[in-house]
Amino acid sequence: MSGRGGRGGSSSRRSRTRSRTARAELAFSVSHIERLLREGHYSQRLSSSAPVYLAAIIQYLTAKVLELAGEEAQKTGRRCITPELVDMAIHNNALLSGFFGTTTISQVAPPWD
Repeated sequence: MSGRGGRGGSSSRRSRTRSRTARAELAFSVSHIERLLREGHYSQRLSSSAPVYLAAIIQYLTAKVLELAGEEAQKTGRRCITPELVDMAIHNNALLSGFFGTTTISQVAPPWD
């Protein structure tokens, strides 16, 4: 037995449990996406990497759309990203317009102008 109170190791070496979201360095919750996939009954089985992969894809698409909408805002001299600018950014990009072709982006609140 070691002379450190019988625990055999220092407390500074204890590993903290990190969430799958933190381990993958993502902003979108992996657990939340996994729950949605399971509750949606899209398949009988679900691999452990599927929600991580889907969270990464959603995060990438969100970042890309916001980047393009920010560029549209700068072009038009605006300081805020509005749903109209998001719609313009998507439809001005060939890949995103094909992906979001049937999506309607509604104007929920009046603009800040």
